[in-house]
Amino acid sequence: MKKNVAVALAGVLIVAVAGGWWSMSGDRSATQNAKAPNAKGGAAAGGGAPALVTLATAKKQDVPVTVQVNGSVVSLNSVDLRPQVTNTVSAVHVKEGQFVKAGQLLFSLDDRNDQANLARAKAQQQKDEATMADLERQYRRSQELVAQNFIAKSAADATLSQLEAQRAAVAADRAAVQSAQVALGYATLRAPIAGRIGAVNIYPGTLVQPTLSLVTVTQLDPIAVSFPVPEANLQDLLEAARSRSKVEAVVPGRKEPLNGTLDFVDNTVDPTIGTVRAKAVFANADQSLWPGQFVATRITVRTLGGATVVPAAALMMLSDGASLYVVDQAKTATRRKVKALHTFGTQVAVSGIEPGEQVVIEGSQNVRPGGKVRVDEKAPAVAPGAPGAPSNGTTGVTPGSAASSDGTDAKPPRQERA
Repeated sequence: MKKNVAVALAGVLIVAVAGGWWSMSGDRSATQNAKAPNAKGGAAAGGGAPALVTLATAKKQDVPVTVQVNGSVVSLNSVDLRPQVTNTVSAVHVKEGQFVKAGQLLFSLDDRNDQANLARAKAQQQKDEATMADLERQYRRSQELVAQNFIAKSAADATLSQLEAQRAAVAADRAAVQSAQVALGYATLRAPIAGRIGAVNIYPGTLVQPTLSLVTVTQLDPIAVSFPVPEANLQDLLEAARSRSKVEAVVPGRKEPLNGTLDFVDNTVDPTIGTVRAKAVFANADQSLWPGQFVATRITVRTLGGATVVPAAALMMLSDGASLYVVDQAKTATRRKVKALHTFGTQVAVSGIEPGEQVVIEGSQNVRPGGKVRVDEKAPAVAPGAPGAPSNGTTGVTPGSAASSDGTDAKPPRQERA
């Protein structure tokens, strides 16, 4: 009986051990089977979906390097008219704000005393000239008498001495007459230049003196615009001055800019702000420019011939410099380092890529070097210079700031991670 129970217990133990071994084998197989598809799925996920981007085509064009700054209108000639003598104003011949010609009479002073002095000087001159004429006749007679031995030669020499003294007196009289005429000329004040006169606060009867300004005459046509240019553009500016390059002045309220000619570049650079002063001359027959007025000026200092132009949005400023993504025919993106030559508006001239290549302008934050991309069909690729993409070379700087030629003259491109 005991032998049968032992056999039964041994059989149960064998069955339990076999079942446990079978269960553990099944768990290991299931775990391996589960890991296999997960590994495949992980590999697929590691490749990633192509990034959605917008492309633009690099274009070849001539890019004018334009400097745009604020300038001020200045007159080429401005005269502060003052009297030469202390006298009383007898007449005012102009009205304030009037345009006058050079030499036009503006003020008359009381000249009665000067007229009298001139008349006295002329009378003295006439008297001395008459005396001189008499001495000349006496000298001629004395020479004849000396020739006939009627008088001594010393008597003739004395007459000659008197004649020469009288000639000197007549010369002094002529100088006195000229001086009186100059003094009389101070009684009339004329416009030294053609221009517009300012406020007139002088009236007949006003006592004036050399320290008092009677009126200011300002030339308006032609007129000049003075403006600062960054020191970095000095050499280009000097070359533009030699060729008398065109300068544009944008006047508020006027649709078309005014065209002038670069006429002057200062001989020193202001070390405090790093600019050099330049001046352009404008025809101003319609008085569009007024002295003291602020205007926006533009000057093309040089031209980048055959430059490669892309939208400024394509540039990425990374730790190793400026770069952008170039997409080939297989829709593979490659990051390429470039150098910004000049930024104008929303475009930038660069070196490092060729015209016709496709660059990423939107979605670059999702692109990885060597990764695939897909083009956003809702935003077709555009080329610089197309409608909505300015390409005239004008800088996009705000008035008062200066555009340089190294590509740093506009808002810097966005920062991207590599």
